[in-house]
Amino acid sequence: MTDQPGPEAPHGALSRFTVLDLTRVRSGPTCVRQLADWGARVIKIEMPEGLDQGDPMGGPREGPDFQNLHRNKRGLTLNLKSPEGVALLKALARQADVVVENFRPDVKDRLGIGYAALAAENPRLVYASISGFGQDGPYAQRPGFDQIAQGMGGLMSITGLPGQGPVRVGIPIADLCAGLFAAQGILVALLERAVSGQGQWVQTSLLQAQAFMLDFQAARWLQAGEVPRQAGNNHPTSIPTGVFRTADGHINIAATGDAIWRRFALAVGAPEWLEDPRFQGTAARSANRDALNALIDAKIAARGSAEWVAALNEAGVPAGPIYAIDEMFADPQVRHLGIATTLDDGARRQSYVAQPMTLSRTPSRIASHPPGLGEHSAEILREAGYSDEAIAGLRARQVI
Repeated sequence: MTDQPGPEAPHGALSRFTVLDLTRVRSGPTCVRQLADWGARVIKIEMPEGLDQGDPMGGPREGPDFQNLHRNKRGLTLNLKSPEGVALLKALARQADVVVENFRPDVKDRLGIGYAALAAENPRLVYASISGFGQDGPYAQRPGFDQIAQGMGGLMSITGLPGQGPVRVGIPIADLCAGLFAAQGILVALLERAVSGQGQWVQTSLLQAQAFMLDFQAARWLQAGEVPRQAGNNHPTSIPTGVFRTADGHINIAATGDAIWRRFALAVGAPEWLEDPRFQGTAARSANRDALNALIDAKIAARGSAEWVAALNEAGVPAGPIYAIDEMFADPQVRHLGIATTLDDGARRQSYVAQPMTLSRTPSRIASHPPGLGEHSAEILREAGYSDEAIAGLRARQVI
């Protein structure tokens, strides 16, 4: 893990942008995290203590899930069910660049804080909405949840062993991808605003994100009329690619394409496979996948995982271990890449999952731990022009 400096580090690439974060649970916070880690000035808006009847956002506030989602933000409490709270949000929106929300589609308009209402206050505002199924259409008012989107988006039908029945992916991939796509849409809208001077409404949903992430599996249906099925640990089209048992565990091997296939057969000491008509060419290997996998299993079972991974990579055959999470973070390449990073601000030392891409001049950084509930309310409102007396009044009336 790498250590990162505290808030005294240089501002990031997005430091000129102010983001109002109305999100909860996962897809919305994932979106905002992409902006916060690159320096955007994020104000996380939550209901005042005692007024919020919803579930915790990202699990318990001090738990690892919430902590990893909400770093690099300041916290403001605001009662959006009161007219005074809505008026205060509109005042903040007039000075903001981006608003992100993932309410059910009708909620924001019922509160009076939908796109039209806030764009009337600030035509330059980029307003991003993430929903379960879209802002309109027959399913718009359904509650959205990652596993529902995984099922409706086709992913569970192609995950797992053949004949096993539907299997969910081990991460909330629809939530995460919807958040990433929303962040991308926001950045595109900000780039366009630099030309037009106008903001716009960015929309995505868990269902759209999941369908898009099917990628080549979706294209197989759209362009070739093929309905992909479960293939387990075997790659559905690149053969042989899959999981193979070694003397002390399992490894992944990807020996697709004739050139790599030749190197693989020689590396495992089976040159005769190259002359076997069942395995000559991709189509033949696909038709005889089970027979080929059985032969590979017999060869690979004779040696340990580390020995095979080293030997196959040396031969130019892609191969790798299959790690548990702790083993992954201990891997020397993972450590070199800094995928885990630690922030020590003097008051607390905590590790986070870092951004997966680097910029040479303006890198992302984790500058602050997640805020306490309303931790920066007074500070934010002072910056917006409110006096200490006015802030005290807002607090007394439970507006903040």
